[in-house]
Amino acid sequence: MSLVAHSLDVIKSLQAPSGAYPASPTFSAYRGYSWLRDGAFIAEGVSRHGDVAGADAFHAWCARVVGDRAGQVDVLVSRVGRGEAVSAADMLPTRFTLDGVDGDDDWWDFQLDGYGTWLWALREHGVRHGGAVPGVEKGVRAAARYLTAFWRVPCYDWWEEHVEHRHVATLGSVHAGLRAAIALGVLSAMEAAAAAEAVAGIAELVAREGLAEGGHLRKWLGSDAVDASLLACVEPFGLYPAGHPVGEATVAEVERQLARDGGVYRYLADTFYGGGRWVLLAGFLGWNHARAGRRAEAARYLEWMAAQATPAGDLPEQVSDLLLFPDRRQEWLERWGPVATPLLWSHGMYLVLADELGVTA
Repeated sequence: MSLVAHSLDVIKSLQAPSGAYPASPTFSAYRGYSWLRDGAFIAEGVSRHGDVAGADAFHAWCARVVGDRAGQVDVLVSRVGRGEAVSAADMLPTRFTLDGVDGDDDWWDFQLDGYGTWLWALREHGVRHGGAVPGVEKGVRAAARYLTAFWRVPCYDWWEEHVEHRHVATLGSVHAGLRAAIALGVLSAMEAAAAAEAVAGIAELVAREGLAEGGHLRKWLGSDAVDASLLACVEPFGLYPAGHPVGEATVAEVERQLARDGGVYRYLADTFYGGGRWVLLAGFLGWNHARAGRRAEAARYLEWMAAQATPAGDLPEQVSDLLLFPDRRQEWLERWGPVATPLLWSHGMYLVLADELGVTA
């Protein structure tokens, strides 16, 4: 079986009856939970390969989960409007159980990027297949109000770290999500105007404070470090698209600092499981090369991703052969067990990059 076919089979077979995509079926810290961010990219992968029903079910699940919290969003927005302090613990979760309720495990929960990424993926899916997913309006409007109200607030990044910072990849996710929400046409006139103001505000903030001396995007405002999540600000989110000088500089700097022999590290100070190369990040770098017309470079990353599959064809979260901090690996093995395998986001990103390169089998 090809890795495209196996990836589709893994994702379809593990999708919950609710429509949620589990992050990983067996990994101790992820088991039983679905992330909006991971799931949105998984849905993008299957949508590109014709699993319309699976992607529809995931987006409908997201809309239910977020729509069920519309009242919580309204309360939070009202509190901020009255000048009250709102803590990270008050915010919406970043992950949910497969049934769509808040988990009862401690987690680094306040992350805005997933809400933006879901809105982006929802619109991509609808445009691709020529129709809207029914019943998503309440969830879309709640997500847009939430992002419009809180995009300025520091929160955890893609990696559930550094809640004290404003992360450029998060800002890029929100920028793309609000643009998508406006384009979906379900916001009220007032909501659409506020979302458009937020989109302009994000672009202005990143242009003013989000660029390092070399002309590339920063990991967070005030830092000159890079992070592989910044790749998404170029493609697919288009904050600075392929061909833009900032986009080109960002992809080049991420590749220069973080890519090695086909794999991609998250960031240079990463100690999680010793700091390995992440399969899904090779997908993002390949995606950017493909969109910029560098197909040979993109194919090299797709080949590396495929080479990390287990004999059964499952893709892990990261690989441990060239660790940044090998002495830090054991503590994570003792804490959470072996690296998450399969990671559905890795399979989703393989499907995305395979589609970009016309690989269907």
